Amino acid sequence: MNIYDIAEMAGVSIATVSRVVNGSDKVSETTRQKVLNVIDKAGYTPNVFAQGLGLNTMHTVGIMVPDISDIYMSSAVFYLEGCLHKYGYDCILSCSGFETKQKEQHIHMLLDKHIDALILVGSTYAGSGRDHSKTDYIREAAEKVPVFIINGAVEGTNIYSSVCEDCKAVYDVTRELIGKGRKQILFLTDSHSYSSNEKMAGYEKALRDSGLPVTGDLKIHVKNDIHYVRDTLLQNGAPCFDSVICTNDSIAVGAVKFAKERGLSIPREMNIVGYNNSVLAISCEPEISSIDNHTEEICDGTIENVIRVLQGDSEVKRHFTVPCTLVKRSTTDF
Repeated sequence: MNIYDIAEMAGVSIATVSRVVNGSDKVSETTRQKVLNVIDKAGYTPNVFAQGLGLNTMHTVGIMVPDISDIYMSSAVFYLEGCLHKYGYDCILSCSGFETKQKEQHIHMLLDKHIDALILVGSTYAGSGRDHSKTDYIREAAEKVPVFIINGAVEGTNIYSSVCEDCKAVYDVTRELIGKGRKQILFLTDSHSYSSNEKMAGYEKALRDSGLPVTGDLKIHVKNDIHYVRDTLLQNGAPCFDSVICTNDSIAVGAVKFAKERGLSIPREMNIVGYNNSVLAISCEPEISSIDNHTEEICDGTIENVIRVLQGDSEVKRHFTVPCTLVKRSTTDF
Protein backbone atom coordinates (compact mmCIF):
# COMPACT_ATOMS: atom_id res chain seq x y z
CA MET A 1 0.00 0.00 0.00
CA ASN A 2 1.40 3.38 -1.03
CA ILE A 3 0.32 6.96 -1.57
CA TYR A 4 -0.80 6.21 -5.12
CA ASP A 5 -3.14 3.47 -3.89
CA ILE A 6 -4.62 5.78 -1.25
CA ALA A 7 -5.17 8.52 -3.87
CA GLU A 8 -6.92 6.07 -6.21
CA MET A 9 -9.14 4.61 -3.47
CA ALA A 10 -10.13 8.09 -2.28
CA GLY A 11 -10.60 9.44 -5.79
CA VAL A 12 -8.18 12.32 -5.28
CA SER A 13 -4.69 13.29 -6.44
CA ILE A 14 -1.51 12.20 -4.64
CA ALA A 15 -0.86 15.89 -3.88
CA THR A 16 -4.17 16.02 -2.01
CA VAL A 17 -3.26 12.92 0.01
CA SER A 18 0.06 14.53 0.89
CA ARG A 19 -1.67 17.74 2.00
CA VAL A 20 -3.98 15.75 4.26
CA VAL A 21 -1.05 13.80 5.74
CA ASN A 22 0.82 17.05 6.44
CA GLY A 23 -2.21 18.84 7.92
CA SER A 24 -2.42 21.48 5.20
CA ASP A 25 -5.42 23.82 5.35
CA LYS A 26 -5.68 23.81 1.53
CA VAL A 27 -8.05 20.82 1.63
CA SER A 28 -11.80 20.92 2.29
CA GLU A 29 -13.03 19.19 5.42
CA THR A 30 -15.12 16.78 3.35
CA THR A 31 -12.12 15.71 1.26
CA ARG A 32 -9.93 15.50 4.36
CA GLN A 33 -12.32 13.10 6.09
CA LYS A 34 -12.68 10.98 2.98
CA VAL A 35 -8.90 10.59 2.67
CA LEU A 36 -8.45 9.95 6.41
CA ASN A 37 -11.13 7.25 6.34
CA VAL A 38 -9.32 5.49 3.49
CA ILE A 39 -5.98 5.79 5.30
CA ASP A 40 -7.50 4.40 8.48
CA LYS A 41 -9.12 1.42 6.77
CA ALA A 42 -5.98 0.64 4.75
CA GLY A 43 -3.64 0.99 7.73
CA TYR A 44 -1.40 3.25 5.62
CA THR A 45 1.77 4.79 7.10
CA PRO A 46 3.20 7.59 4.90
CA ASN A 47 6.93 7.78 4.27
CA VAL A 48 8.98 10.97 4.18
CA PHE A 49 8.91 11.27 0.40
CA ALA A 50 5.15 10.83 0.26
CA GLN A 51 4.71 13.50 2.90
CA GLY A 52 6.66 15.95 0.79
CA LEU A 53 4.58 15.50 -2.36
CA GLY A 54 2.33 18.46 -3.06
CA LEU A 55 4.17 20.62 -0.53
CA ASN A 56 7.34 22.61 -0.90
CA THR A 57 9.20 20.57 1.70
CA MET A 58 10.51 17.09 2.31
CA HIS A 59 11.19 17.81 6.01
CA THR A 60 14.67 16.46 5.34
CA VAL A 61 18.03 18.17 5.76
CA GLY A 62 21.26 16.95 4.17
CA ILE A 63 24.30 16.76 6.45
CA MET A 64 27.73 16.40 4.88
CA VAL A 65 30.99 15.66 6.69
CA PRO A 66 34.42 14.81 5.27
CA ASP A 67 35.09 11.93 7.69
CA ILE A 68 32.52 10.53 10.13
CA SER A 69 35.22 8.60 12.02
CA ASP A 70 36.59 11.92 13.31
CA ILE A 71 35.39 12.50 16.89
CA TYR A 72 34.45 16.14 16.25
CA MET A 73 32.46 15.25 13.12
CA SER A 74 30.59 12.35 14.71
CA SER A 75 29.73 14.46 17.76
CA ALA A 76 28.44 17.26 15.56
CA VAL A 77 26.23 14.87 13.58
CA PHE A 78 24.84 13.46 16.83
CA TYR A 79 23.84 16.92 18.06
CA LEU A 80 22.51 18.04 14.66
CA GLU A 81 20.33 14.98 14.17
CA GLY A 82 18.90 15.16 17.66
CA CYS A 83 18.01 18.82 17.28
CA LEU A 84 16.46 18.28 13.84
CA HIS A 85 14.22 15.56 15.21
CA LYS A 86 12.89 17.99 17.82
CA TYR A 87 11.56 20.08 14.93
CA GLY A 88 10.16 17.09 13.06
CA TYR A 89 12.91 16.91 10.45
CA ASP A 90 14.85 13.89 9.24
CA CYS A 91 18.41 13.99 7.88
CA ILE A 92 20.47 12.30 5.22
CA LEU A 93 24.18 11.88 5.99
CA SER A 94 26.90 11.92 3.36
CA CYS A 95 30.66 11.51 3.93
CA SER A 96 32.46 13.38 1.17
CA GLY A 97 36.15 13.00 1.88
CA PHE A 98 38.44 15.99 1.47
CA GLU A 99 38.89 16.34 -2.30
CA THR A 100 36.94 19.12 -4.02
CA LYS A 101 35.59 16.84 -6.75
CA GLN A 102 34.26 14.41 -4.16
CA LYS A 103 32.62 17.23 -2.24
CA GLU A 104 30.87 18.43 -5.39
CA GLN A 105 29.64 14.91 -6.22
CA HIS A 106 28.24 14.36 -2.74
CA ILE A 107 26.44 17.70 -2.75
CA HIS A 108 24.79 16.79 -6.07
CA MET A 109 23.71 13.44 -4.62
CA LEU A 110 22.12 15.15 -1.63
CA LEU A 111 20.38 17.75 -3.79
CA ASP A 112 18.95 14.92 -5.89
CA LYS A 113 17.24 13.67 -2.70
CA HIS A 114 15.16 16.89 -2.67
CA ILE A 115 16.53 18.07 0.67
CA ASP A 116 15.19 21.31 2.17
CA ALA A 117 18.58 22.56 3.38
CA LEU A 118 22.22 21.51 3.43
CA ILE A 119 24.58 21.53 6.42
CA LEU A 120 28.34 21.23 5.84
CA VAL A 121 30.28 20.23 8.95
CA GLY A 122 33.95 21.16 9.07
CA SER A 123 36.20 23.98 8.01
CA THR A 124 37.50 21.95 5.05
CA TYR A 125 34.39 23.08 3.14
CA ALA A 126 35.44 26.70 3.57
CA GLY A 127 38.83 26.01 2.00
CA SER A 128 41.64 28.17 3.24
CA GLY A 129 39.34 31.17 3.47
CA ARG A 130 41.41 32.94 0.81
CA ASP A 131 40.81 31.21 -2.54
CA HIS A 132 37.12 31.79 -3.35
CA SER A 133 37.26 29.60 -6.46
CA LYS A 134 37.56 26.56 -4.16
CA THR A 135 34.10 27.24 -2.75
CA ASP A 136 32.16 28.04 -5.93
CA TYR A 137 30.40 24.67 -5.71
CA ILE A 138 28.88 25.77 -2.39
CA ARG A 139 27.51 28.97 -3.92
CA GLU A 140 26.02 26.91 -6.74
CA ALA A 141 24.29 24.64 -4.20
CA ALA A 142 22.99 27.71 -2.37
CA GLU A 143 21.08 28.69 -5.50
CA LYS A 144 18.86 25.66 -4.84
CA VAL A 145 18.69 25.31 -1.06
CA PRO A 146 19.97 27.29 1.93
CA VAL A 147 23.45 26.14 2.94
CA PHE A 148 24.78 26.21 6.50
CA ILE A 149 28.49 25.77 7.26
CA ILE A 150 29.74 24.78 10.71
CA ASN A 151 33.27 25.82 11.67
CA GLY A 152 33.96 27.71 8.47
CA ALA A 153 32.96 30.91 6.68
CA VAL A 154 31.99 31.20 3.02
CA GLU A 155 30.56 34.35 1.48
CA GLY A 156 27.51 34.12 -0.76
CA THR A 157 23.75 34.52 -1.03
CA ASN A 158 21.71 31.95 0.92
CA ILE A 159 24.83 30.79 2.82
CA TYR A 160 25.00 30.89 6.62
CA SER A 161 28.22 30.34 8.55
CA SER A 162 28.76 29.34 12.19
CA VAL A 163 32.28 29.57 13.55
CA CYS A 164 34.14 29.41 16.83
CA GLU A 165 36.50 32.19 17.93
CA ASP A 166 39.50 30.03 17.10
CA CYS A 167 41.88 32.92 16.52
CA LYS A 168 41.11 34.55 19.88
CA ALA A 169 41.19 31.23 21.75
CA VAL A 170 44.68 30.31 20.54
CA TYR A 171 45.88 33.89 20.98
CA ASP A 172 44.81 33.87 24.63
CA VAL A 173 46.38 30.47 25.34
CA THR A 174 49.66 31.45 23.67
CA ARG A 175 49.82 34.64 25.70
CA GLU A 176 49.19 32.62 28.89
CA LEU A 177 52.06 30.30 28.04
CA ILE A 178 54.36 33.22 27.34
CA GLY A 179 53.29 34.83 30.61
CA LYS A 180 54.55 31.71 32.41
CA GLY A 181 57.94 32.04 30.77
CA ARG A 182 57.42 29.70 27.81
CA LYS A 183 59.43 31.04 24.88
CA GLN A 184 59.67 28.07 22.49
CA ILE A 185 56.04 27.27 21.71
CA LEU A 186 55.45 24.60 19.07
CA PHE A 187 52.32 24.77 16.91
CA LEU A 188 51.07 21.45 15.48
CA THR A 189 48.33 21.30 12.85
CA ASP A 190 46.99 18.66 10.48
CA SER A 191 45.44 20.88 7.81
CA HIS A 192 45.42 24.21 6.01
CA SER A 193 41.67 24.68 6.46
CA TYR A 194 39.86 27.85 7.44
CA SER A 195 39.78 26.85 11.11
CA SER A 196 43.43 25.80 11.23
CA ASN A 197 44.46 29.05 9.57
CA GLU A 198 42.48 31.01 12.16
CA LYS A 199 44.22 29.11 14.97
CA MET A 200 47.64 29.73 13.45
CA ALA A 201 46.83 33.42 13.02
CA GLY A 202 46.06 33.65 16.75
CA TYR A 203 49.31 31.87 17.61
CA GLU A 204 51.42 34.13 15.38
CA LYS A 205 49.77 37.32 16.60
CA ALA A 206 50.39 36.38 20.23
CA LEU A 207 54.08 35.82 19.50
CA ARG A 208 54.41 39.13 17.69
CA ASP A 209 52.53 41.04 20.38
CA SER A 210 54.91 39.54 22.95
CA GLY A 211 58.01 40.51 20.98
CA LEU A 212 58.86 36.91 20.07
CA PRO A 213 59.87 35.78 16.58
CA VAL A 214 57.51 33.72 14.41
CA THR A 215 59.73 30.93 13.12
CA GLY A 216 58.89 28.22 10.63
CA ASP A 217 60.62 25.43 12.54
CA LEU A 218 58.11 25.84 15.38
CA LYS A 219 55.12 25.33 13.05
CA ILE A 220 54.80 21.70 11.95
CA HIS A 221 52.17 20.09 9.74
CA VAL A 222 51.43 16.50 10.82
CA LYS A 223 48.93 13.77 10.05
CA ASN A 224 46.01 13.41 12.42
CA ASP A 225 47.47 10.22 13.85
CA ILE A 226 48.69 9.81 17.43
CA HIS A 227 51.71 7.63 16.70
CA TYR A 228 52.65 9.64 13.61
CA VAL A 229 52.78 12.80 15.75
CA ARG A 230 54.88 11.08 18.42
CA ASP A 231 57.31 9.63 15.88
CA THR A 232 57.60 12.88 13.92
CA LEU A 233 58.61 14.77 17.06
CA LEU A 234 61.03 12.03 18.11
CA GLN A 235 62.73 12.09 14.71
CA ASN A 236 63.32 15.83 14.97
CA GLY A 237 66.17 15.31 17.43
CA ALA A 238 66.47 16.92 20.84
CA PRO A 239 63.44 19.03 21.77
CA CYS A 240 63.83 22.74 21.16
CA PHE A 241 60.40 23.64 22.48
CA ASP A 242 58.95 23.96 25.96
CA SER A 243 55.24 23.84 25.11
CA VAL A 244 52.90 22.63 22.37
CA ILE A 245 49.62 23.98 21.01
CA CYS A 246 47.70 21.42 18.93
CA THR A 247 44.75 21.97 16.60
CA ASN A 248 42.94 18.89 17.94
CA ASP A 249 43.13 16.50 20.88
CA SER A 250 44.44 13.55 18.85
CA ILE A 251 47.56 15.52 17.99
CA ALA A 252 47.89 16.54 21.63
CA VAL A 253 47.88 12.87 22.69
CA GLY A 254 50.76 12.31 20.28
CA ALA A 255 52.63 15.18 21.93
CA VAL A 256 52.08 13.62 25.37
CA LYS A 257 53.47 10.30 24.12
CA PHE A 258 56.51 12.13 22.75
CA ALA A 259 57.16 13.77 26.12
CA LYS A 260 56.82 10.43 27.88
CA GLU A 261 59.32 8.83 25.48
CA ARG A 262 61.79 11.64 26.15
CA GLY A 263 61.28 11.50 29.91
CA LEU A 264 60.05 15.08 30.01
CA SER A 265 57.98 16.15 33.00
CA ILE A 266 54.49 17.43 32.11
CA PRO A 267 53.73 20.25 32.83
CA ARG A 268 56.98 21.30 34.55
CA GLU A 269 59.20 20.87 31.49
CA MET A 270 56.52 20.91 28.81
CA ASN A 271 53.00 22.33 28.60
CA ILE A 272 50.56 20.80 26.11
CA VAL A 273 47.22 22.22 24.95
CA GLY A 274 44.73 20.32 22.78
CA TYR A 275 41.61 21.42 20.94
CA ASN A 276 37.90 20.35 20.85
CA ASN A 277 37.81 19.15 24.48
CA SER A 278 36.93 15.66 23.25
CA VAL A 279 36.94 12.35 25.10
CA LEU A 280 40.57 11.95 24.01
CA ALA A 281 41.58 14.76 26.35
CA ILE A 282 40.45 12.78 29.39
CA SER A 283 41.47 9.36 28.03
CA CYS A 284 45.13 10.31 28.26
CA GLU A 285 47.49 10.34 31.21
CA PRO A 286 48.05 13.04 32.21
CA GLU A 287 44.68 14.44 31.18
CA ILE A 288 45.08 17.17 28.59
CA SER A 289 44.14 20.84 28.89
CA SER A 290 41.98 21.49 25.84
CA ILE A 291 40.16 24.38 24.20
CA ASP A 292 36.42 23.66 24.17
CA ASN A 293 34.80 24.95 20.98
CA HIS A 294 31.30 24.15 22.30
CA THR A 295 30.17 21.78 19.56
CA GLU A 296 26.70 21.23 20.99
CA GLU A 297 26.03 24.95 21.26
CA ILE A 298 27.11 25.71 17.71
CA CYS A 299 25.07 22.78 16.35
CA ASP A 300 21.94 23.80 18.24
CA GLY A 301 22.34 27.37 17.01
CA THR A 302 22.75 26.16 13.45
CA ILE A 303 19.57 24.08 13.54
CA GLU A 304 17.62 26.99 15.03
CA ASN A 305 18.77 29.08 12.09
CA VAL A 306 17.90 26.30 9.62
CA ILE A 307 14.33 26.19 10.92
CA ARG A 308 14.00 29.97 10.92
CA VAL A 309 15.22 30.23 7.33
CA LEU A 310 12.90 27.43 6.17
CA GLN A 311 10.02 29.24 7.86
CA GLY A 312 10.80 32.36 5.85
CA ASP A 313 12.55 34.46 8.49
CA SER A 314 14.62 37.04 6.63
CA GLU A 315 16.33 38.34 9.79
CA VAL A 316 18.62 35.34 10.32
CA LYS A 317 22.25 36.44 10.57
CA ARG A 318 24.54 35.18 7.83
CA HIS A 319 27.40 34.71 10.25
CA PHE A 320 27.45 33.94 13.95
CA THR A 321 30.32 33.11 16.27
CA VAL A 322 30.63 31.06 19.44
CA PRO A 323 33.35 31.84 22.02
CA CYS A 324 35.76 29.11 23.11
CA THR A 325 36.78 28.11 26.62
CA LEU A 326 40.05 26.59 27.83
CA VAL A 327 39.40 23.59 30.07
CA LYS A 328 42.51 23.35 32.26
CA ARG A 329 43.73 19.92 33.26
CA SER A 330 47.12 18.38 34.06
CA THR A 331 49.19 19.37 31.01
CA THR A 332 49.36 23.09 31.79
CA ASP A 333 50.60 24.99 34.84
CA PHE A 334 49.17 28.45 34.19
